[in-house]
Amino acid sequence: MSKRGKGKEGVASGVFGLGGLLGGLGTMLEKLGELAEKGKDLRESGEITSADGKVRGVYGFNIRMGLGDEKDAVSVEPFGNVRKDERTGKAVVQEVREPLVDTFEEEGHVLVVAEMPGIAEEDVRVELRDDILTITAEKGDKKYRKEVLLPAAFGPDKMSHSCRNGVLEVKFQR
Repeated sequence: MSKRGKGKEGVASGVFGLGGLLGGLGTMLEKLGELAEKGKDLRESGEITSADGKVRGVYGFNIRMGLGDEKDAVSVEPFGNVRKDERTGKAVVQEVREPLVDTFEEEGHVLVVAEMPGIAEEDVRVELRDDILTITAEKGDKKYRKEVLLPAAFGPDKMSHSCRNGVLEVKFQR
């Protein structure tokens, strides 16, 4: 058996490279730990239901790790309708949910994808003001609203959208 030296983190050198993917995962785990400490009031994930079985609160978070020049960038974005009350510091359930949204800069266009379960094309309204896209949708007791900062300003003539199975896609031609 060959002996391997140990790096400053105590990991055998040559076994794991702390840069690259593992370094990014370490950063992500560190950020998740910080998030867990800050969110002690929110101990469960998913949906919060009342005694009658109706969904009252939904929350979660989306984790994005940087690529390219931003390898170390980690972004944790919450979604749902559970928020921290500014006055009391306690978690409260709001009537309007914030959908999970992703923005993709692709060749020739920018694509915004929003997940809004239970919503159809006729339930969605999108508004564009310079570089801010506002998405609102309502059907029955499901209400969604989100403002999305776009990477550039677009005119309404450059925007198209469709919604199928609760997934809204808004495309902006460059």
